[in-house]
Amino acid sequence: MVQKYQSPVRVYKYPFEMVMAAYERRFPTCPMIPVFLGSEVLSDVTSDDGATRVVERSCQLSVDAPRLLKKKNTLSWRDRTLVIQAHNQTYNNRLIVTETCRYSVHPENESWTCFEQSASLDIKSFFGFETTVEKVAMKQYTANIQTGKEVIEFYLKELMSEGVTSIPRWTTSNPQPLTSTTPAPPCSLHLGSTGQSELSGFRENCIRDTGTPEGDKLEAEYLECYLGDLTPIQESCLIQLRSWLQDTHNGKIPKDEHILRFLRARDFHLERAREMLGQSLSWRKQHRVDYILQWWSPPSVLEEYYAGCWHYQDREGRPLYILRLGHLDTKGLLKALGEEALLRHVLWINEEGQKRCEENTKIFTRPITSWTCLVDLEGLNMRHLWRPGVKALLRIIEVVEANYPETLGRLLIVRAPRVFPVLWTLVSPFIHDNTRQKFLVYGGSRDYQGAGPGGLLDYIDNEVIPDFLGGACLCQWSEGGTVPKSLYQSQQQQESPDDRLLTDTIYQSAHCFTGAPHEIMIEILEGSSVITWDFDVLKGDLIFNIYHSKRTPDQPSQPPSEHTPAPQTRPDQPPQHPSPPDQT
Repeated sequence: MVQKYQSPVRVYKYPFEMVMAAYERRFPTCPMIPVFLGSEVLSDVTSDDGATRVVERSCQLSVDAPRLLKKKNTLSWRDRTLVIQAHNQTYNNRLIVTETCRYSVHPENESWTCFEQSASLDIKSFFGFETTVEKVAMKQYTANIQTGKEVIEFYLKELMSEGVTSIPRWTTSNPQPLTSTTPAPPCSLHLGSTGQSELSGFRENCIRDTGTPEGDKLEAEYLECYLGDLTPIQESCLIQLRSWLQDTHNGKIPKDEHILRFLRARDFHLERAREMLGQSLSWRKQHRVDYILQWWSPPSVLEEYYAGCWHYQDREGRPLYILRLGHLDTKGLLKALGEEALLRHVLWINEEGQKRCEENTKIFTRPITSWTCLVDLEGLNMRHLWRPGVKALLRIIEVVEANYPETLGRLLIVRAPRVFPVLWTLVSPFIHDNTRQKFLVYGGSRDYQGAGPGGLLDYIDNEVIPDFLGGACLCQWSEGGTVPKSLYQSQQQQESPDDRLLTDTIYQSAHCFTGAPHEIMIEILEGSSVITWDFDVLKGDLIFNIYHSKRTPDQPSQPPSEHTPAPQTRPDQPPQHPSPPDQT
């Protein structure tokens, strides 16, 4: 496996010519990069008009392998770009290191300079330890990336201190950029009254109302403002996974914070995160989860007897959800609504939680990607361990774990009764280790109210804690309670098309034997309709054809008229007008 690294776009708020002058000061040696011992110029060729300069260097590094790198710098003053290509010269029969860096003008501000970096490392032969060596070498490589970013900033400040505040651009009459001491516009990063970095015109144009760039590149400043501090490897994994989605995913591309949750759930193992995210996106598309906040609202039974709601936020700005699980009539809710409706409600809560995280990120001007859940278990007893109820709970946990990883920042369980260990024994095997580490359980005593280490006041302000837990908030919400049997529904009513979530989808599944056809008839109700389709095949290859007929099946032919039914599929006879897939 080849280890790859892709950096976000780093923006230097200085003109390209100034950045190039700072870059040249790195050679022949750079004390700020200890592993860089020195460099030797192998060739230096400048075009006749002075617009292009190509420099090849041999660089010596203070590492065991590889010791020598060969760099080729192609500088175009006309296009204001610098492309750096590097590869190792030593040990190239065992490993191959390649690196590409690019400096260019910011697309929306010609006084700023963008920097991108990508690298790959491929171990050809290393005594059976290829994968381990790749990971270690890439980790050492990325450890020096931050230093490399700081070097340019250091030399830029050094130039400014020497009075070099601007450098003229290349022109045919001025082939070589010259230094001057003319005042330059301020290039430092300004902070607004809100404490957030001012966004460039490029970002203002590219960021959606959710704060996610529309383009295929991510700026380092955007990552810091909206996603938090990430290591270079973590940034690279996010960019690679996002790029893979843009290249392969036909549907809606998820937001960056959503992608990041799946990477964190799989410890930034790119392949495992990609598999998990791909399955989740197919699930969301199949069951129309992306639009659940628009097309579904809790039924009146849930509004009256479901004791849970969103309630302000915790001390860290995370949205807070409070659930009085001990006050829920699990059996009554299942009898009145069915398992599908309860699952749908949990998905609705999770989608609402992600929406609130985005809103709080803007309010508190720092990345908030998870929420806190406070669960009150007062009243929990053996009736809550009703087998169908536990089965429904396990299914809900399974769906949430697979599709909403790393959305729970902390789970506070208070007033846990003696029966809680029995419930925990049943459900804990279905909860991921990373999630279990976020659980804090308090017994039936009132110690959770204290301000000591681990008390509720460490995580939630007293003004937010509900009065039934000893707090100061007199909030109004459903107390739960027993669901009247008059609201119970039959199994057929619970599984009606209006109530089902996961049993009715926009897709059809079929088991096809080798060589056996599977035919589907689709009625076209409007003449301007467009048919779209996709397949998710588990095994084997699939060949398909599309036919259309102007006659309704099992009806005699009749001349066309204004009352003729709209065209529809006729799978049981040869088509009159075959339509190839690429023309549908």
